[in-house]
Amino acid sequence: MKSDKSVILLEFNELCPSLIKRFIQEGKLPNFQRLYEESEVYTTDAEEEPPYLEPWIQWVTIHSGVPYSEHQVFLLDEGYKLKSKSIWDIISDAGLKVWICGSMNISYNSSLNGYIIPDFWSTKITPNSEELLPYFRFVQKQVQEHTNDFVPLSTKDYLRFLDFMKNHGLSLNTISAIIQQLICEKITGKYRWQRATIADKLQFDLFRFYYHKIQPHFSTFFINSTAHFQHMYWRNMEPDKFQIKPSVKEQIEYKNAILYGYQEMDKLIGKFLNLLDDKTTLILSTALSQQPCFTYEETGGKRLRRPRKFESLLDFAGVKSNYICSPVMAEEFHIRFENEQDTTDAEQKLINLQINQRPIMRLRRNGKDIFGGCGIFEEIPQNAILNIANSKKSIPFFDIFYQIEDIKSGMHHPDGILWIRKPSGQHSVHENRLSLLSIAPTILNLFNVPNPDFMKGIALY
Repeated sequence: MKSDKSVILLEFNELCPSLIKRFIQEGKLPNFQRLYEESEVYTTDAEEEPPYLEPWIQWVTIHSGVPYSEHQVFLLDEGYKLKSKSIWDIISDAGLKVWICGSMNISYNSSLNGYIIPDFWSTKITPNSEELLPYFRFVQKQVQEHTNDFVPLSTKDYLRFLDFMKNHGLSLNTISAIIQQLICEKITGKYRWQRATIADKLQFDLFRFYYHKIQPHFSTFFINSTAHFQHMYWRNMEPDKFQIKPSVKEQIEYKNAILYGYQEMDKLIGKFLNLLDDKTTLILSTALSQQPCFTYEETGGKRLRRPRKFESLLDFAGVKSNYICSPVMAEEFHIRFENEQDTTDAEQKLINLQINQRPIMRLRRNGKDIFGGCGIFEEIPQNAILNIANSKKSIPFFDIFYQIEDIKSGMHHPDGILWIRKPSGQHSVHENRLSLLSIAPTILNLFNVPNPDFMKGIALY
């Protein structure tokens, strides 16, 4: 199949329709405003409620055109379990080229015609080309350990990464942003959290390099930084709505953190608009969005804890069998064992961990895997003791765990953004909320690729 059309799917995770509207009206997002005014504008509906309202579920729905009730991919890093083909597989099978850059919780066919990098929480799916592994491995470490004071990367690792980027699109603008960020941290001792937007700039440089190199018909670009800012700093953006007020010191640093994230996304929108030609459709999708989280206000706010070293946690629990442990988001992590008996034994040992006779772990076992994290979200005294049920073994809780600095104050909302900018730039606003199931068949129709029978969503055109 031949096609002179192309589609770029921007996957800006969890941006909020209400905040986009507010910041545009305040004149703070000129590129979002331009995209809005040149797009067909929809509000999407995730059609799920907690615990099924999660980006790693909704992005699978978007990519496959299949609802959670059918695809059953419940956890991050389980995209490999998807049994149906995703958009890029179908487009690739039609003989068109694809470039999938960071999309969340994915699977793909080994015969894919193009390049693919999975999200950086992925441990079971890797890039389809060894050429991309230096980038993937480096950023994966940064993302998985972003809350930790120590990221296990050496000076040589950083130099190798910069050498890779130098040959894969690193721009002067990004170099300047890196230098400015490091100087700012050095002078103020603050703003380390802004590094997430540096990662976005590096990813755009890489995206643009391969976009020009292979000229894909279909490409995606996923980023999560502003979703993270919303989760952590909504309290700082709207302190009057919360019982627990941020301190003056916190407000100095975080009051405008969410706006900062949107403005950084706005710069990226501008760069993508500059990539377009008269045959390219640009689609902005957020899958879902966020809202302020008041659920934990009565107990001091939602506080997250994570093991300082996973080996120390499992050693204290008495887990002796072989395993591989990898962090996911925030406090959560995967542990994989060699057999199901070892997994069952480890699960019981972790269940036995407690504070004042209260179990502390939230766990989900599946075959040889355990997915979990610390399940106590209210405040824990600094002198709290971690012990093992029916045992005299104990240790200070915070010798094993550390608290992620900020109190979580944003939570998911089913509304999402879908803006479709065709080459004509025609603008219209559609009032009815749209199912996420419509996105995949709509993209396929833009290429005149037939929709498979398993896609039940109605294409927009």
